[in-house]
Amino acid sequence: MASQLLTADPQSPRAGGADRAVVQVAVGVLVRGDGAFLLTSRPAGKPYAGYWEFPGGKLEVGEDVRAALQRELHEELGVQVLGAQAWHDEMVDYPHALVHLHFWIVSAWEGELRMLEGQTFSWQQLPVDLEPILPGTIPVLAWFATERGFQGPTYGLSRQVN
Repeated sequence: MASQLLTADPQSPRAGGADRAVVQVAVGVLVRGDGAFLLTSRPAGKPYAGYWEFPGGKLEVGEDVRAALQRELHEELGVQVLGAQAWHDEMVDYPHALVHLHFWIVSAWEGELRMLEGQTFSWQQLPVDLEPILPGTIPVLAWFATERGFQGPTYGLSRQVN
C-alpha cells in the first residue's frame, strides 16, 4: 500500500533536479516475538549519518525486492532472512535522492546480529526513545501505532517539555 509523497527537508535543493530517477530500496522491519522492532543508525559517510532507520538498501539491476532484502540484511546485519512479508510502500523525496521504500516485515531470521557497516542498533517499542529519526522511518512508526492501537506520540519524547 503506497501513500502520498513525503518530502524530507523541503527547504533544501534537490540533487538531479525535478527529473531524477527513482531509487528502489528494500527495507527490513525486523520484529521480535515481544513486538519490539529493530532500528539501526546510518553509518558515517552516508547522507543523514547517525539518523535512526530500519535496515535495508538499494535494489541491484535485475534484483527483486525479496532478493534485495535478503542480500542487504545479510550484508548489513549478518543475518539470513527466513520469513518476510511485503507490508507497506512509501515514496520519499530526500535532497540527495528520490526513493521508493518497500517495507517488509521480517518475522524470522537466523544468525546473531552483527553491525557490519559500523552502525549501532536498538530494539524499540512505541514510543521510540532514539533521535534523530530518519524522515522515511516516521511513517512506519505511525503504521505500527495504528496496527497496535497505540495512542500518543510515536517518537521525540525527549524534546517534549513536561
